[in-house]
Amino acid sequence: MSPVTIEFHGSPEPTLGVEWELQLVDTETRELRPVASELLAELAAPHGGEHPKLKNELLDNTVEVITGICPDVPGVRADLEASVAELTAAARRRGLALACAGSHPTTDWATQQVSPSDRYRQLMVDLQWLARRMQIFGVHVHVGVRSADRVVPIVNHLATWVPHLLALSASSPYWVGKDTGLASVRSQIFGMLPTAGLPLPLDDWAGFEELLDSLIATGTVASIKEVWWDVRPHPDFGTVEIRACDGLSTLDEVCAVAALCQCLVVTADGVLEDGGTLATLPPWVLRENKWRAARYGLDAELITAPGGTTARVGERLLTAVEELKPVAVELGCADDLARLGAIVRTGGSYARQRAVAEAAGGDLTAVVDHLVAEFAAGSPLRRRERAGSTG
Repeated sequence: MSPVTIEFHGSPEPTLGVEWELQLVDTETRELRPVASELLAELAAPHGGEHPKLKNELLDNTVEVITGICPDVPGVRADLEASVAELTAAARRRGLALACAGSHPTTDWATQQVSPSDRYRQLMVDLQWLARRMQIFGVHVHVGVRSADRVVPIVNHLATWVPHLLALSASSPYWVGKDTGLASVRSQIFGMLPTAGLPLPLDDWAGFEELLDSLIATGTVASIKEVWWDVRPHPDFGTVEIRACDGLSTLDEVCAVAALCQCLVVTADGVLEDGGTLATLPPWVLRENKWRAARYGLDAELITAPGGTTARVGERLLTAVEELKPVAVELGCADDLARLGAIVRTGGSYARQRAVAEAAGGDLTAVVDHLVAEFAAGSPLRRRERAGSTG
């Protein structure tokens, strides 16, 4: 039997789309409240069905904000700002605040409810304890790719950037009230799912078709939606989807990471256009580097060559910002890309959360308040700003 044919609907331009998973926080208890389905029903009513840009996720304490097809990072910012403003107003009427991090610092996943969706209920049946623990939050970035023959080498190449993206976005040091010692516990929890993790290295689009055909034929997945790789092709959208990131706490950080993703894809496409070969690393190096990023965040020493060469991920990111600046100028996202430098120099969300907890004598309620304040501000807050904004 010949493998299934999957049409990749290529995008002629490197357009962007972003999915941002947000926490619904009770303003009195600071715990997650599982009322997303009620909130979304209210917001969807004027649309005569589902809201076009606000969606349920696996657990009913989460709202996913999705953009339309955006030409550039400023378009992503404007799109997300409009949807978040609408969601924020409805949340406030219910005594809720919005926040984002890879995990909630204190809420016990066992107290939460699955969203009222047949697909999500079936996932609970199939995956059991693994699915019930999925109280985690992430950001996905789609970048348009011209053709199927380009998307596979781009996916293989972007796998080498998964640790950098994870280190930048790492925002889940806490799990059910305890410091895990990790920068990103979300990545470890999600990585336990059977089809999650780093992408399998493939030679070409035909190899991807053959793999997906085998996965479906053996009952491993029902569709490509259950291939939860950190980077994957999305045939329907004509994009490469970067799924490695923890939940980013602020809009500025979302836009900075989106800028990096777009610049990396456009640069990779240019290499292929010129007949070049994109850099990759052995699978064991990719796995080790991802672990180091999850453990140490921006302080991780990543392996840059199998022979033993290493480099601090933060320094590599600062170099990348400089190298990608000309591309960022062309794409209109230079200011957003430059913000990555501030994240590297002053600390990612995991470090900011720990600083708040230390200043509060270990009180993780203060961390929740900090995340709520940062989300509302739209950019990372330093200690002095937090003191003046949280009240």
